[in-house]
Amino acid sequence: MTGASQEVQRRGARRGVYVIPALFTVGNIFCGYLSLDAAGHARYDLAAGLIFLAGFLDSLDGRVARLTGSTSAFGEQLDSLADVLSFGLAPAFLVYHWTLSGYDRTGLLTSFLFLVCGACRLARFNVQLNVVDKRWFVGLPIPAAAGALCGLIWVIPESLSTDPRISAAFLAITLVLGFLMVSTFRYKSFKDVDFRSRRSARLVLLIVFVVVAVAAWRPDVCLAGIALVYALSAPVTRLVTALLPRKMPPAAGAPA
Repeated sequence: MTGASQEVQRRGARRGVYVIPALFTVGNIFCGYLSLDAAGHARYDLAAGLIFLAGFLDSLDGRVARLTGSTSAFGEQLDSLADVLSFGLAPAFLVYHWTLSGYDRTGLLTSFLFLVCGACRLARFNVQLNVVDKRWFVGLPIPAAAGALCGLIWVIPESLSTDPRISAAFLAITLVLGFLMVSTFRYKSFKDVDFRSRRSARLVLLIVFVVVAVAAWRPDVCLAGIALVYALSAPVTRLVTALLPRKMPPAAGAPA
């Protein structure tokens, strides 16, 4: 085999490695597209479940890219476009058809604002990628916002979707989630967790065990609960911090 043919094979292998994470992103897009179709045919549980599946694939593409050393600017942009579809457009379309359509233009505008806030959140993340502290997300990540919204839709029976109280609640929830995405609340990214530490490893294993146990019982309740707790974690932490008395620094000359 000549050196030229070996070089061609190496280039082909490298290109194949770059395709692998892109396939996960394409799977993310496909789930978002299928969710739109399911919501249009009033299969709301399926539509919500597909958005969670899109979130699972979205969590894999970046990890696979880093493991294979195939991260690229193209992959980052493709991932953002996929997120706008799967976690912005699809959830907005779903919540509008599930319960907000009763508000006509108000419901349409509310679901549209969720989409716009999600797109703005992604744009801000992209321009601040190398600026902000990687231990934190500024604003609620769009997959988490979509998970909280779709998790509730998945849990609540479809027969209640026409209840005026449920519709009013989802009108407020959709607006609040949109606000949280473009807010400056800091959300833990968990990128600083040291899995080589025994303490961290045990904690992660305990959390995984609890999640798997609850998911085996009611996957919709489990996923909705995780998404809601995470969405509320930053504002609740900010509120608690504001209410707790601050420790005053010792006065000059005072004994330590």
